[in-house]
Amino acid sequence: MQPTATVLVYSDDSNTREQVRLATGRRPAPDVPVVEFVECATPAAVIKELDRGGIDVCVLDGEAVPMGGMGVCRQIKDEIFDCPPVLLLIGRPQDAWLATWSRAESAVTLPVEPVEFASALASLLREKAALNA
Repeated sequence: MQPTATVLVYSDDSNTREQVRLATGRRPAPDVPVVEFVECATPAAVIKELDRGGIDVCVLDGEAVPMGGMGVCRQIKDEIFDCPPVLLLIGRPQDAWLATWSRAESAVTLPVEPVEFASALASLLREKAALNA
């Protein structure tokens, strides 16, 4: 059986969550595991899933309502022990500094551009695997 990576996707918009799933496909790159998704539409669901454990990477929508992914990212970095790496979806390239403020490891712009997104996600999965090795 092939190892899998669990990716949490937070967005109040089901279309954004679908864009993430479609851009990832079965795996974002040949050298990373097959991806399984955990989808969350509320910040409380994100915290619950992270407390449960087993999440390898979080993808957070910076444009989510009522709490954007940047705020959620900052909160989980403060509150979750050994918080997984975060890929933040931002509305404009100029918001990259806010992604840094939120402590996200990576950021890509919305709408999701499949090649850019898959590359960023694969990079975080590789880094996570290297840390666990």
